[in-house]
Amino acid sequence: MADWPRLNLPFLTADLPGTGGVLRATPEDFVVDEEPAYLPSGTGEHVFVRIEKRGLTTPRAVSLIARALGVRDRDIGVAGMKDRHAVTRQWLSLPPPVTPEAALALAVEDVRVLEAVRHPHKLRTGHVRANRFVLRVKGVDGDAAARARAILERLAEPPGAPNWYGEQRFGRDGDNAARGRALVLGTTQLGRDRRIDRLMVSALQSELFNTWLVARLADILYRRVLDGDVLHKVGGGMFDCTDAATDEPRMLVGEVIVTGPMFGDRMRRPPDGTPAAAREDAILAASGLDRESFGRVRALAEGTRRDAAIVVRDVAVTAVDDSTLEVGFTLPGGAYATTVMREVTKSPQIAAPATVDDAPEAT
Repeated sequence: MADWPRLNLPFLTADLPGTGGVLRATPEDFVVDEEPAYLPSGTGEHVFVRIEKRGLTTPRAVSLIARALGVRDRDIGVAGMKDRHAVTRQWLSLPPPVTPEAALALAVEDVRVLEAVRHPHKLRTGHVRANRFVLRVKGVDGDAAARARAILERLAEPPGAPNWYGEQRFGRDGDNAARGRALVLGTTQLGRDRRIDRLMVSALQSELFNTWLVARLADILYRRVLDGDVLHKVGGGMFDCTDAATDEPRMLVGEVIVTGPMFGDRMRRPPDGTPAAAREDAILAASGLDRESFGRVRALAEGTRRDAAIVVRDVAVTAVDDSTLEVGFTLPGGAYATTVMREVTKSPQIAAPATVDDAPEAT
């Protein structure tokens, strides 16, 4: 099981007692439903399918479907990756000449096609509005449901829960980020498998983002806006903060979100000379890196921004029996349910073991 303290992540709700218990004792304890950015139109060359899978990463499910239909893996469109250790429902697009009838008749072990509808174009990465999670925590007692509700109500208030990268991002042994750093510094040569190299560099970016976010919490800046912060307007684009006194109230009512660095030489940076820029440069320097370090791996990771916080929506908590709790909530694409449940349970061990082939739990 994953050891969360190894990441040294603080609890935002440390003043609220957790439920304890164990998450994901079986795949059926962790159910994910993808909400697409748009629904298929009903006409077109491609076929959008909604699948349910168990015990498979998304790439493995795609490979099995491609083999069964006689098409190439790369011609199947995927909006987001879903976890292996779960029951997950998500949308894919199948290329011509596949028909809805052929898709619905598909026979692949641990995969069911729930819907098949035509659409004009291939599904693209990132076309996910949100993911709905229904999770069971076993081994709880007492007033666990009330404790869970209190924590989730707090996380439903802007700015919301810290948008940590979960333990799955860093591999079974937790050394993916170190391997990524070696690739960025050039002490290890890029390999033939670009997918693996990309995963390693992404793990480094994720570790640096988590480090930046830990520092914001430690310095009591999680609910603050700094001059130079790159802000994300909810439902819109990004802009640089030039007046923290104006933008901070907007953040506290959920109009804007502070973003953190996913470092890369094409990442949008805070303006030079601002407090926000100084903090990001300090994170790089502490890791032996600088702004130019990621140029060597530009083709693998250009860099981007990530929301520092996520508002937990559509919360539902039910006591299934005296020792089992069912928790439901909706998160935006790319957020980790296990980081939210870590706040709820306050348990050191929560996520399933991860390998380099395990997909994120939901993107």
